[in-house]
Amino acid sequence: MAHDESPIAVALGQGRAIRNAEAVAERPDGTRVPFLANPTPLRNDQGDIVGMANLLVDVTEARRAALTEHHFASIVESSHDAIISKDINGIIATWNPGAENLFGYTAAEAVGRHVNLLIPEDRLDEEPRIIDRIRRGERVDHFETIRRRKDGSLVDISLTISPVRDEQGRIVGASKIARDISERRRSEEQQGLILREMSHRVKNLFSVAASLVTMSARASTTPEEMAESVRARLNALTKAHELTRPGLLDIDTAMTNTTLAELLRAIFEPYARESVGQYGSIQLSGPEVLLGGNAVTSFALVFHELATNAAKYGALSDLGGRIRVNWHMTERRLLVSWQEAGGPSVPGPARHRGFGSTLSQRLISGQFDGKIDYDWRPEGLAIHIDVELSRLGWKGPG
Repeated sequence: MAHDESPIAVALGQGRAIRNAEAVAERPDGTRVPFLANPTPLRNDQGDIVGMANLLVDVTEARRAALTEHHFASIVESSHDAIISKDINGIIATWNPGAENLFGYTAAEAVGRHVNLLIPEDRLDEEPRIIDRIRRGERVDHFETIRRRKDGSLVDISLTISPVRDEQGRIVGASKIARDISERRRSEEQQGLILREMSHRVKNLFSVAASLVTMSARASTTPEEMAESVRARLNALTKAHELTRPGLLDIDTAMTNTTLAELLRAIFEPYARESVGQYGSIQLSGPEVLLGGNAVTSFALVFHELATNAAKYGALSDLGGRIRVNWHMTERRLLVSWQEAGGPSVPGPARHRGFGSTLSQRLISGQFDGKIDYDWRPEGLAIHIDVELSRLGWKGPG
């Protein structure tokens, strides 16, 4: 700084006091210290300037604190997580862009309102418990819960909540960091579904294999004929399982399209009573419906489950059993009817829904915007499936 630009020189030159002028002092060791200068001219009885009083205030710590505050403010503003502060009564005080992205409210809409704005009605009891812990000076780490967005949708989040203290150390509020964990939850659910499906399939394979052996023994006259029949049916069962494997493993590669009739033939082939040509106890009828790759695997899972149950408990477990599957289309929907007859008497649905039924319901409703209904008739189980055509990748006949 030029000597005539220093605060004292300016105060002398202009004949007035200067308050909190910013300057830097250099110490003998070469270090520099920011300070605020407050020079005041001293005058005699005639009003002439005869000296100068100067108060220098070291602002190193204040500058460092301001820099730190700015640094943390930048982190908060640029964070993808929702960072919110509230007073001890739950009134929102600050709201960063991450909170706006996660919850949909702007800062102007959220600040000044109670944090219950974000809490679903069935979880309102969480906030008083959190406030009690904050009042005791406790920190809440990775509390997983559900919150409500501006549009009413719910989002899975992980909360970290810390007390906020004033200069006297009193707890005056809390800061919250909310992280969206929806993708992690979906991944965990998918992993759980895969493990349950694998367990379910292993159990079913043993049941179906036993059923195929029994079926082949009834229709065979020699051990050689029975062995060949069992071998053929197990090979066909392997082919049917290949249709469901990509859907189970969530393989993203596209599958070759197929028709609904071709898919059902592959599913039913292990249970066919005739080695060539017609199925005998299984009748399929309906117009050509082309299934896209993603629909093939999901439909294969559903119909494989139905065929497996029929082989264990229904029409396919008895030599005289019959299954008829027919389907037709409306302008926007595909309607499939599954009718069993001639099998053992089944009084009604199981008391507890099994995993296979749960999986089928989930696939039909979630992926195909449809429904699956079970009708336990005296003559045999009837199943009705109603799905959205556009969800099947249907491109019309041919």
